[in-house]
This record gives sequence, C-alpha cells and structure tokens, in this order.
Amino acid sequence: MRLKSLLWVIAISQLVLGALVLFLPNQFFFWMGLSRPQPDNLYMLGMLASRFLAYGIGMVFLARQPIPSRFWMRNMVLVQALDFAVGAAYLAQGVVTVSVVAFPMFNALVFGSLLWLWTRKPSVVA
Repeated sequence: MRLKSLLWVIAISQLVLGALVLFLPNQFFFWMGLSRPQPDNLYMLGMLASRFLAYGIGMVFLARQPIPSRFWMRNMVLVQALDFAVGAAYLAQGVVTVSVVAFPMFNALVFGSLLWLWTRKPSVVA
C-alpha cells in the first residue's frame, strides 16, 4: 500500500466514524455492540465526532500534498497508539469484549504502524 492510499483510507475511516458518532450515535453504538449512551453523553460524543471529522479532513489534506507533513502523520500515529492502548485497557478490565474492540484495535495497529514506518525517514515520499 502506498502512503497516499493509506492516508485516503484513514481519512475515509475518520470521516465515516465522525458522521456515525455525530448523526447516528445510538445506532452506531448498537452496531458496535456497546450499550446505548445516556442522552447527556451525546453532547460529549458530538464533540468527539467533530474531532474525528477534523482529522478526516486533515488526512484528506495530507493525501493531496506532494510531501505530506511528517508532524501530522506522527500525530495520527499517536492517536492510533492511544486508541489501541485504551482498547487494550478496557478489554483487560473486562469492560468490553474482543468482538467489540477487535476491528478498531486492528485498524489502530495497522494505521499507526504503517504511518510510523513511512515517517521514520526525514523525507517522506509517496
């Protein structure tokens, strides 16, 4: 997979995630196998969705650059590493099941690892 393709895949995943959390939070939680969020938690989820959407737009911007910003790609590596760690922690505590975290943790591992590998060299080339 080429870097630009990876950035587009990450962008689309963030945009879809943001749209689902913003516009269909109850249905999305149900599809994920999570309990329905309390109505007052929807406010925080809306703020979270805005960040997913902003990162998605940022990844689109990076994918369209001749040489994507190493800083912003590393920033996404951090997001993915934290996503993986949070999933592992909640799984270890028994709060969520493997069926809930498997896909998001797999994506975090793949996206984060590939971005890390591409940003190890000072000159990132697509």
